[in-house]
This record gives sequence, C-alpha cells and structure tokens, in this order.
Amino acid sequence: MGEAASYYDPFQETNREEDAGASFVLQSKGKWWHAGFHLTTAIVGPTLLTLPYAFRGLGWAAGFICLTAMGAVTFYSYYLMSLVLDHCEKYGRRHIRFRELAADVFGSGWMFYFVILIQTAINTGISIGAILLAGECLKIMYSELVPDGSLKLYHFIAMVTVVMILLSQFPSFHSLRHINLGSLFLSFGYTFLVVGACIYAGTSKNAPAKDYSLELSESSKLFSAFTSISIIAAIFGNGILPEIQATLAPPATGKMVKGLIMCYTVIFFTFYSAAVSGYWVFGNKSNSNILKSLMPDEGPALAPVWVLGLAIIFVLLQLFAIGLVYSQVAYEMMEAKSADVRQGIFSSRNLIPRIILRSLYVIVCGFFAAMLPFFGDISAVVGAIGFIPLDFVLPMLLYNMTHKPTKASPAFWINNAIIVVFTAVGLLGAFSSVRKLVLDAKEFKIFSDDVVD
Repeated sequence: MGEAASYYDPFQETNREEDAGASFVLQSKGKWWHAGFHLTTAIVGPTLLTLPYAFRGLGWAAGFICLTAMGAVTFYSYYLMSLVLDHCEKYGRRHIRFRELAADVFGSGWMFYFVILIQTAINTGISIGAILLAGECLKIMYSELVPDGSLKLYHFIAMVTVVMILLSQFPSFHSLRHINLGSLFLSFGYTFLVVGACIYAGTSKNAPAKDYSLELSESSKLFSAFTSISIIAAIFGNGILPEIQATLAPPATGKMVKGLIMCYTVIFFTFYSAAVSGYWVFGNKSNSNILKSLMPDEGPALAPVWVLGLAIIFVLLQLFAIGLVYSQVAYEMMEAKSADVRQGIFSSRNLIPRIILRSLYVIVCGFFAAMLPFFGDISAVVGAIGFIPLDFVLPMLLYNMTHKPTKASPAFWINNAIIVVFTAVGLLGAFSSVRKLVLDAKEFKIFSDDVVD
C-alpha cells in the first residue's frame, strides 16, 4: 500500500467532510442488512427471467454447471473485493468509490478513468434499460385492457420517466434502504408467480411440446453457448460493490460478507427456480423474457391472466428501485461537483442543482430508452465488455496486489485462472453479442412501438 499511497494524491479523499458526493449521496450510516438489500436489488432483477433463454443455448447439464459456476465465482469475487476494501480501511484508507480504490491500489491514473468509463457505461445502460422495460410492462398491461388503444411504447416510457424524476430526488443511497427491502420481496413475488405459472402451463392440456435439443450446426451451437454464458455473467453482474459498502457505518470490516450471504440466499431461491421451471416448460422455444413465452402473441395466455398481470406489476415496481440504485454513482459524481457541503443537504443552494441535474439525467435516459427500443442488444455488448472486467478481473487483481498471495497458495492460482478464463469469456461473449446485434439490425427502428428481443 505504501507505493500506491504516495501516488494517490490526485484522487485522495483527504477531507471527506468537504466532499459533497461522500457526505450527501454515499452517507455511511447503514447496517449490514441494508447492504444486503442494496446488493439484492443490484443483482436480483427481472433479468433473471431470461435464464430459461440462457439455458436454451446450453442445455440442462451445461446450463446448471454454468449457473452454479458463475454464482460461485461472483460470490468469491465480491468476497475478495470486500476483503480488499477492509484491508484498505485497516490501513486508514477507507474507499467509498470503485474508481478511487482501483487508482490507489494500482497506483495508476488511467485506471481511475478506466473504471469511470466502464461504470458509467454499465450504470447508464442499466438505467436506460430499466426505463425501457418498465415502459414495456405498462404497454403489456395497457394492450390487455385496451386491445385497440392508440398509446405507443414511447408514451409509456415518458410516464415512467416522470415517475423516475420524482424518485430520483431521494438524496442518498442510504435513503433507498426501505425501497430496496421492498425490491427484495418483489423479486421473490414475481419469481414465484412465474414459477407457478410455468408449472400450470407445463401440466395443462395445452402444454407446449418440450424440446431441449440445441442448434444443429456446430458454429451456431458455439455462438449460442457463449451468448448464454455472457447473459448469465451479466445477470450476476454488479459493478457498484464499493459504493454499496460505502453506505455501511464504520467500521465496515466483516459486514459486507453478511450482506453477500443474504443476497446469495435470495439468488439461490430465485435464479434456480426460474431457470428450471421456464426451461422445463418451453425448452428451446424459451423467449428472452419468460413472461412473453407465457403470454404468446397468438392464442390465449398459458397461465391465469391475473397471475401474469400481478407478476408484471411486481416487475414494474422493482424496475424503479433498480433504476435508482444504478443511478447513485452518477448522482454522486454530480453532487461532488455541484453541491456545497458546508450548506445543508436540503438547502436551496444544494436542492435546486440536485433537482435540475438529476431530472436532466433521467430525461436523457428516458429519451434513449424511447429512441432505442432495441437497447437490449446494445446492453448485451456493454454487459460483456463492462461486467467482466469489473466483476471477474479487477477484484482478483486488486486482491493479489493488496494481499500478495504466494505462488504456493491456492488463491494465487485460482485468482489467475479466473482472470484468464473470464477475460476469454468476455471477449468471446462480446463477439457473440456484436454478432447478434448485426443479425438483428434489420429489425431496428428508432422510436419503434416494439422492443426487439
């Protein structure tokens, strides 16, 4: 830590009390279970409903192995990250931002900006995606209630954007703890509703034919497999763990592990049940969102409409929480530059810039959600390029540099093996995602009324 500390001056958190981003947005007041709520909202979202689709490209055995391996590796990765943060705190350097932690440990200014670039791409992408999917949820409900209605997808995206502008005014990450507790229960709610709907559909007389065969050509099979692996990696992704740990009241040592255990308990019950039930029913016909498989464009719904409607409402509500969580890094950056920490958090000097800047940020996200309803394909590329380095590579490097495991220790070889394997997976996943983006390009239409799968 000595060499890094001597370099760190440009990014040093010398006077945290003069840092509005830290004092206002990343307030360190939380308990370990609050961190668990934030982590669960960041990881356990409606993307878990794409797991049957991911299994479609892998099959039963490879799907289970990949899901389990990805869960184990990400838990290990986040555990190492918490150890690195605890290590820095032990030496009097508590970091509350991913970018500053990376710059300090690596002693490199370019790493500071690299993390900013990747984090911004991921967080803004998820914020756009949350608004887009929430708008799609409203449109699905509207289409069921008013089949010949005139409202388009972008109208519902505008409605969601207005609600997000109001919610964006929660001043700090810590102030979202109750919202994120609600998000945890919502994830259980829609998962078990969808699981019940899948069991109903699979045992009914109109159950779809089950076919679990993979692609016929070897090249298509390989591309589908790597796309599926990228999807699962992105589902487990969370590029804001240091910012979540920042919400813990000091000393934070050991608390994050408890939050991780809470989060991964929720993951176990939700991810496996959704993946197994959805793939069991629809096999290689699984849609990228299992709710769409249960509500086909032609013919009646395959489960009671009220069950599917309630699941969609739960998904819609949780998307607001997800959008808020992944906006916090952007809000922290805005606050650090625009707010005066010497005046109150709700003083007019700080409140007016906060309202203006956060509203503009949400409006920009809403505009891109409406303009690019094929954003899912773009997100797949961002996920492969962004989540892999932040969640599978950097934590291992940070641990190796701070704790310096010897070449004789298992940790050294495990960490380096993960770095090599997931760098390759990220590159191949990015290539597969770009390939899908190109293949789907003919369906892209700006301000379209339909979301491209």
